[in-house]
Amino acid sequence: MSTVNLSKDPDHLIVLVHGISSSPYDWTYAEAELKRHLGEKILIYASSSNSYNKTFTGIDEAGKRLADEVVQVVKSTKSLKRISFLAHSLGGLFARYAIAVLYSPNSNTYDSGQPGDSTNCMMENSQRTEFSRGTIAGLEPLNFITLASPHLGVRGKKQLPFLLGVPILEKLAAPIAPYFIGRTGSQLFLTDGISNKPPLLLRMASDCEDGKFISALGAFRCRVLYANVSYDHMVGWRTSSIRREIELGKPPCESLDGYKHIVNVKYCPPVPLEGPQFPPQAAKLKESAQKNQNTVEYHEIVEEEMIRGLQQLGWKKVDVNFHSTFWPFFAHYNIHVKNERLHNSGAGVIAHVVDSLRQQETSSILASSF
Repeated sequence: MSTVNLSKDPDHLIVLVHGISSSPYDWTYAEAELKRHLGEKILIYASSSNSYNKTFTGIDEAGKRLADEVVQVVKSTKSLKRISFLAHSLGGLFARYAIAVLYSPNSNTYDSGQPGDSTNCMMENSQRTEFSRGTIAGLEPLNFITLASPHLGVRGKKQLPFLLGVPILEKLAAPIAPYFIGRTGSQLFLTDGISNKPPLLLRMASDCEDGKFISALGAFRCRVLYANVSYDHMVGWRTSSIRREIELGKPPCESLDGYKHIVNVKYCPPVPLEGPQFPPQAAKLKESAQKNQNTVEYHEIVEEEMIRGLQQLGWKKVDVNFHSTFWPFFAHYNIHVKNERLHNSGAGVIAHVVDSLRQQETSSILASSF
C-alpha cells in the first residue's frame, strides 16, 4: 500500500476552456462551484490564451496556445499529478487539439512506426478499442468533459440550429463563415486546406501525422459529452453528442432526480470499427464543397468517418433539455451558466459535472492508496 499524500498543495489540475468569442469570465459560476465542492487539492484554472477574437485563428492555432498555457501552469505548480479538462462549445475542439500536443505515450503504447501520407494517415491502429494510459503534460489524465461542443463540425442539417434547417441558409453559411470567424469557420464547415487532404476535424478523429488525437483522448479515464437535445441555437444535438441522425430518437423531457434539466445519461462503449478514411471520392467532393457545390454528399461521407473514428473510444453521453425554462433559447449558455443571473437554469448541469468529478476524484485517490 502506498502512502497517501496529506499535503494541502493541489495535485489535480482542472482546465476550463471557454468557447467562441468568449473569455475566462464565462466560468465564474462553474469555477466557484468547483472550488466550493472539490476542495483545496484541486487547482481550477480558467484558460485565457484564446479570449475573444483569438478564437477565430483556427482550432489548431488555438489548441497550440492552450497547450502552451497548460505547460506553464504545470511548470509553476510542482505538486500536480493529475489533469482534467472541462470545455464549453468550441473550447471542446481547442482542448482536443491541445491534449494531442501535450500527449506522451507510455513505453508500452502502440506505435506503428512511420506515419503515412496525409490522405491515408487516419488510424494507425484502426482496430484498437483499448488504449494505453500515456500522460498529458506529464500528468495522469482523468476526465475529459465537453458541454455543447461541435465535435462533428457545424455543416449539415440542423448542426447550426439558428439556420432553422433551411437548406439555402445552410448552404450559404459555409462560404460566409470565414469572413466572420476566420480560419475557424472553414474548419468547422470542413472546407479547410487543399482538396486532397482531409479536413482538420476528420484528422482529429484519428492518430495521424498531425497528432495522436485518439490516443490522447483514450488516455483519459473518463470522457463525457453533455449535449443540448433542443433549443441550442449554436450547436446541434448530433454534433455535440457524436451521434448519427438515426441514433437520436425523441428528445427526453423528464429530469433525473437531483439534476434539473439532465434528462438522460448513457454510457456508449467503444465500437471496434475500421476508420476513419478519406477516400478519393471524398477528395473530389471536397473540391466541389469548397466551391459551395455538392455539399450534402461530401458532408455525409466526412461526418460518418468522424463518427467511426471517435466511436473507437467509449463515451458517457449526458443529454440536457431546457424546454421547461422561461428562456429555453438560452440553452447554449445555460449549459455552463455563462452568466449566473441570466443562465442560472443550468445550475443542475454544473451540479452533475461537479458530482461526476468528485466521484472520479474519490475513485482515483482510493486506487492510488493500494
